[in-house]
Amino acid sequence: MKSQQSTQTMKPATAAKKLGVYLPATPASFQEGVVSRAELNQLQAEPPEWLSELRRNGPHPRPVVATKLGVSIAGLARGGVTEPLTTEQIEALKQERPEWLEKERATQAEVRKEAARLKARKQEQESAEG
Repeated sequence: MKSQQSTQTMKPATAAKKLGVYLPATPASFQEGVVSRAELNQLQAEPPEWLSELRRNGPHPRPVVATKLGVSIAGLARGGVTEPLTTEQIEALKQERPEWLEKERATQAEVRKEAARLKARKQEQESAEG
């Protein structure tokens, strides 16, 4: 019996995650099958209309929503966003700029700033040692 790794197939949920789309919004044929690595590569290289449409308009899974809003997934939850959002809903939030979103964006900016500081410090230490 071959292992799943040797045949290089994945469950639809994994493929949807790699494609950055919300699984329940994909066609039934995608949800009900398995996806090979070659099929995934083909979908990424030449996305069919349904995939292009989902990426353009959503609904988007939480990791994509978080990225588009510039916040963390935990920040979305703290802001009360627990469901997938469409591009239109994301744009509306960006326009409304609710207090939670501004706070979470500031938090995320601080996290990125600290990560950059730590990376620079590590590089300085490595240069000094080298």
